[in-house]
Amino acid sequence: MKFLFISIFIALFLNSTLLNASESMSLEEAIETLKSQNLEIKTAQIEIETALQDAKIASGNHYGKLDFIQDFSNSDDAGNVFGFKLSSREATFGDFGFADFLTPPPGTTDILTVQPNDLNYPDSRNYFQSKLKYEVPLFTGFKISSYEDIMESVTKIKKLEKSQVINEKIYEIRKSFYDMALLEESIRNLNVILKNIQTLETTTNEMIEVGYAKKIDLLEVKAKKGNVERLISQMESNKELLYHYISFLLNQRVTSVKTPSLEINIPSFSNSEILENNLDIQKANSGLKVKKSMIDVAQSSYYPMVGAFAEVATADDKFLGEADDHRSYTLGARLTFNIFNGGIDSANIEKSKLEYIKTKTQVTLANSGIELQTQKIRTEIDSLNNDIESLKKELLLADEIYGNYEARYKEKLSSMSDVIIKQSEQIQKILQLQQTINRRNERIFALEKLANGEQK
Repeated sequence: MKFLFISIFIALFLNSTLLNASESMSLEEAIETLKSQNLEIKTAQIEIETALQDAKIASGNHYGKLDFIQDFSNSDDAGNVFGFKLSSREATFGDFGFADFLTPPPGTTDILTVQPNDLNYPDSRNYFQSKLKYEVPLFTGFKISSYEDIMESVTKIKKLEKSQVINEKIYEIRKSFYDMALLEESIRNLNVILKNIQTLETTTNEMIEVGYAKKIDLLEVKAKKGNVERLISQMESNKELLYHYISFLLNQRVTSVKTPSLEINIPSFSNSEILENNLDIQKANSGLKVKKSMIDVAQSSYYPMVGAFAEVATADDKFLGEADDHRSYTLGARLTFNIFNGGIDSANIEKSKLEYIKTKTQVTLANSGIELQTQKIRTEIDSLNNDIESLKKELLLADEIYGNYEARYKEKLSSMSDVIIKQSEQIQKILQLQQTINRRNERIFALEKLANGEQK
C-alpha cells in the first residue's frame, strides 16, 4: 500500500512537471524572466556593486586609518641599544658609561678622553614595541570630496549601463517573439497554399485521366508542391533556431511561446521625450560630471594638505613587558604645501579642462545624433506603413488572379504554367507583406529603445 502511494505521488509530480514544461511562455513572462535570469544583466549588476564599493573606498578616506604596529628587533649597536632602553624607559646613568668616568684607567690625565665601554660596547638587547597609530586628513584641497563626486557619477553610469543592457535584451526578446509570430503566420499561410496545391494536384490527376490535362501539368504541380514544402521546412528550422536564441537570452530552455499579434501601434512619445529618457545621453551627461570633478581634483594641488595623527605605544625587551609603566603617546599635525613642481599642476588643470570641453562637445553631438536617429526611424516607419497598405491591396489582387487562373485552367482556358506563376506571385506577396510588417515592428522597437524602452 505504501509503495502504491509513493508511485502515485511520483506519477502526479512528473505529470505536473511535464505540464508546466509544456506551457507556452508569453512575452510578458519572458521579459520578467529575462530581467532576473539573463547572464549579461547579472554581469551588469555586478559592475554596479563594484562601483558602489569603489564609492565606499573614496568616502572612507575622510575617516583616516588606524594601524596596529608590532616591531621586534635585536641589536648590539650602541645607538640602537641605548635607544631601546630609552624608549622602554629603562635607561640608567650606567648606560652613559659613568662606571668608567668614576674609576678612570690608571695614568689617565684627561678624564674627558675616557671612552665609556658600557656605552660604546653594550650587550645585545631585544626590543618589542607595540604601537597603535591613527592618522586622519583634515584638509586635502577638496580632493577627497571630488573623488566622492566622481565615484557617485561612475556608479550612476554603471546603473545606466545596466539599464541599457536590460533595454537591449528586451528589444532582442521582443523582436524574437515577433519573428516567431512571423514564422508561424508564414507557415500557416504556406500550409493553406500547400493544401490548395494538393487539391490542384488531385484535380490535375483527374483531368489527365479524362484527357483534359498532360503529365507535364502534373509535374509542374508537384514541383511547386515540393518548393512550398521546402519553404515550410526552412521556416520550421528557423523556428528551432529562434527557440535556441530565446533560451539563450532567458538562460533556460524554452520550447513553446505565445506569439503576439503581428501588428503593433506606433508609440506616442515625442522627440523631446526621447531625448530626455535616452540612456546614451544620460550616460554622456554623467560622464560630463566626472570630467568636471576631475578639474576639481587637479585644482586641489594648489591647496595645502593638512593632516593629524595620534599614537600610543609601549616598549620592552619582552613582548608587552610592563606595558603600563613603559607606555607613551604622541600627538601631532602636518601641513604640506607644494610651492613648485615644474608647472605640472597647472598643466594637469589645463588638461582636465580640455577633457571637459571635449566631453561637453560629445554630449552635444550625442543629442544631435539621437535626434537624427529618431527622425530616421520615424521616416522609415511612415514608409513601411505605406508599403504595408500597398502590399495588402496587391495581395488581394494576387488572390483574385490566382483563383481566376485556377478556374480558367479547369476550363482549359489557361495553362498549368500560368496557374503556377500566379500562385508564385501570391506566395511572394504573402511573404513580402509579412516581412514588411515585421520590419515595421522592428523599427518601432528601435524607437522605443531610444526612449529607454518607454511605451506610452
